[in-house]
Amino acid sequence: MSDIEVPRIALTDGTTIPQLGLGVYKVADDEAERVVRIALDEGYRHVDTATLYGNEAGVGRAIRASGLDRDDVYLTTKVWNTAHGYDETLRAFDESLARLGTDHVDLYLIHWPAPARDRYVETYRALETIRAEGRARSIGVSNFSIAHLERLLGETDVVPVVDQVEAHPWLPQRELRAFGDAHGIVTEAWSPLARGRILDDSVLLGIAERHGVSTAQVVIRWHLQQGMVVIPKSATASRIRSNLDVFGFELDDADLAAIARLESGRRTGSHPDDVE
Repeated sequence: MSDIEVPRIALTDGTTIPQLGLGVYKVADDEAERVVRIALDEGYRHVDTATLYGNEAGVGRAIRASGLDRDDVYLTTKVWNTAHGYDETLRAFDESLARLGTDHVDLYLIHWPAPARDRYVETYRALETIRAEGRARSIGVSNFSIAHLERLLGETDVVPVVDQVEAHPWLPQRELRAFGDAHGIVTEAWSPLARGRILDDSVLLGIAERHGVSTAQVVIRWHLQQGMVVIPKSATASRIRSNLDVFGFELDDADLAAIARLESGRRTGSHPDDVE
């Protein structure tokens, strides 16, 4: 087992979240058990899943089989768009807990605002109820733009602790992160490696060579130094290990300035307004 200790970020509700975790998007349920076990053995203590991924049961099996106390593993899941609405979300959450085999999650998120459905406010009110019951210790959102967040802040009572969005050097989400900073909302990055497409960038390759690390490690380190939570996904044991091994070096001002110039606005996933 690794002796790497991942820093934790304080959230506005008094809890903390490990700054680096494991994402399991597109990992099959039976494979998720193996992948999460590897990650937990290596020292990860933060696992991010979702109803959509279809692997909550596998994630839950891995956590139980790890021998770790449930409270030692930070567990996130998300409600899918077809379950938006107050009662629908309460039912979906019960179903997620049953698949995960736990009585609580550490963080429950709205997966997408799905603005065409226009139900994310009532969905979030269900999250507030779940939090009040203690079955989700924290609540937040995913893929919310500033406009979606502004509406939520105006019509609900509990500020989301996290907004999980696509973020990487091509899409650093500067304005959204500044808005989150102003309102106590931590930005969490999914697709932090731009689905691997950014790893051949010559600027990043040069920085990696200077530090004696991989390009992926440079990009993950960049997220950490920006103050984001980051959840790289891999099903390969060696990459799971190396993605965690990012605390032995630091990007300097020249590195950060060079990475800043990579911003292009390019997405590898959908725009929040386009997902229904």
